[in-house]
Amino acid sequence: MLIGQYQHNIDAKGRVIVPAKFREDLGELFYVTKGLDHCLFVLSQEEWKRLEKQLQEMPMSKARKLQLFFFSGAAEAETDKQGRILIPQHLRDYAGLTKDIVFVGTSNRAEIWDAKRWDRFNSELTEESIAEAMDALGL
Repeated sequence: MLIGQYQHNIDAKGRVIVPAKFREDLGELFYVTKGLDHCLFVLSQEEWKRLEKQLQEMPMSKARKLQLFFFSGAAEAETDKQGRILIPQHLRDYAGLTKDIVFVGTSNRAEIWDAKRWDRFNSELTEESIAEAMDALGL
């Protein structure tokens, strides 16, 4: 399970260290793609196949935009000997990644955020909005 948050830096070439605990769950080959709120989603092969299957089972009229969003800019990722991956420029641009980044675990996927955007996102969460979401889920 992917949980926790980890601060890292991205270098000038677009390489970033993947947290060791995440590497264990993601496996040797995984996928990085555009996510919501201008973050990046990081999915294991298993989760990637699950997403692909779900989208293929939807009518094309409903799935097309999601397929374009998730698959057109996706990149396969493998860690190097230092545990780093290379994030392609178009994904760095989408997420606004420059130097300080945060890896966030969300159970079945990881997310990569620009640190300042992550701070803004968290500052906008209120106890009331969390309580409403929990009520909607019956928690």
